[in-house]
Amino acid sequence: MADTDECRTALEQLSRNLARANGNVAQAAALDRTLSCRITDLDLTFTGTLSGGRIQGLAEAPGAPTERAEIRLAMSSDDLVALVGGRLNFASAWATGRVRLEAGFRDLLRLRTLL
Repeated sequence: MADTDECRTALEQLSRNLARANGNVAQAAALDRTLSCRITDLDLTFTGTLSGGRIQGLAEAPGAPTERAEIRLAMSSDDLVALVGGRLNFASAWATGRVRLEAGFRDLLRLRTLL
C-alpha cells in the first residue's frame, strides 16, 4: 500500500504531465473544474482545482470529501501510483471498477482524451 506522501507525489507528477501535454490532451486538460481524488485504502481525500492544464491548490484531508467536486475520482493508493507511473491502464481499471470517475457528461466527453 502506498502512503500519503507517495499519493501526493503521484498527483503532483500528474499535474506536471498535464502541464507538458500538447494537442488534444492539452485541450482536454484545460478545464477549470474542482477535483477530488478519494484514496479508499487510506481513508483520505485530495482536493484541488484543475485549472490552466494543472492541478492547483492540492490539499488533503482525512475521510470522504466534505464538498462535491465537479470531477471526482476514487481508487486505492497503489492504483493511483500505478496509473500515474504508466503501469496501469486507466480504461481497463475503470472498466473493472478499480478506478471510479464521476463528472458531468460534457466533462466526461472532454476527459476521455486523457484516458
